[in-house]
Amino acid sequence: MSKKTRHEPHEEHADESWLLPYADLLTLLLALFLVLYAMSASDAKKFQEMSEAFSSVLNGGASVLEYNNTKPSQEPADVGKFNAVTNVKTEAPKPTEQAAREALMKKEQEELEKLKQQLDKYIKDNGLTTELSTKLNHSQLMITIRDNALFASGEAVIKTDSRKLAEEISKMLQQVPAYDIIVSGHTDNVPMNSAKYPSNWDLSSDRALQFMKILLLNKSLDPKRFMPIGYGEYHPIATNDTSAGRAKNRRVEVSIIRKYQDNNAYINVTNTKDEK
Repeated sequence: MSKKTRHEPHEEHADESWLLPYADLLTLLLALFLVLYAMSASDAKKFQEMSEAFSSVLNGGASVLEYNNTKPSQEPADVGKFNAVTNVKTEAPKPTEQAAREALMKKEQEELEKLKQQLDKYIKDNGLTTELSTKLNHSQLMITIRDNALFASGEAVIKTDSRKLAEEISKMLQQVPAYDIIVSGHTDNVPMNSAKYPSNWDLSSDRALQFMKILLLNKSLDPKRFMPIGYGEYHPIATNDTSAGRAKNRRVEVSIIRKYQDNNAYINVTNTKDEK
């Protein structure tokens, strides 16, 4: 009797192909969480930097936007100044730079005071106190010349006997060759309507230009430093209701502009009426 061969039972193996996409999914999730973590860490750093910047500007370093209390606010060693227009922090002046600037301001003040004294002496010695005056303020040294000392009524041609005055002023300006010079013309409010000068604008501008040309006959002066301006009737220094007031308003001004001013002072060299 033949013996039958017995086969050992064996287990059925399930299909395990699903493990591959599952492992890929887990890998992608891990990568996603790593990226998110890195992004959150970067944002936290930026947030902290922004917090410190705002606190430094607003209250000198005491933090008002602490991030999870992980880093106490510290006042920067060099805060400097913050430019609200460009959002750029500018360095505070160093003590040596400040001292140098103050020395230059002092030298400038001495130069302008010396020139003013010379001008005042010339005015007094030549009996011109009613026609000329000087004034030194925070922005400029101004020489004011009444129009009757220079021009005929309604004209911009400088009188022959007044050319010497312009020449003397030009010689004194040689002492301050590095300063910018503004020559401005002014009139009263009496309407000007001639064939040559249809308005006070035209007359005041031409007077400033003609006087500047006389100054620049002195070849020691640099024309690049000079600028003529006509203000017409719009910057009076006295009332136009009287003949004496109108006479004061008709003038030519020679302004020697400072190079160094107080940082707290607002300088507007084109508006001289507020400085009188």
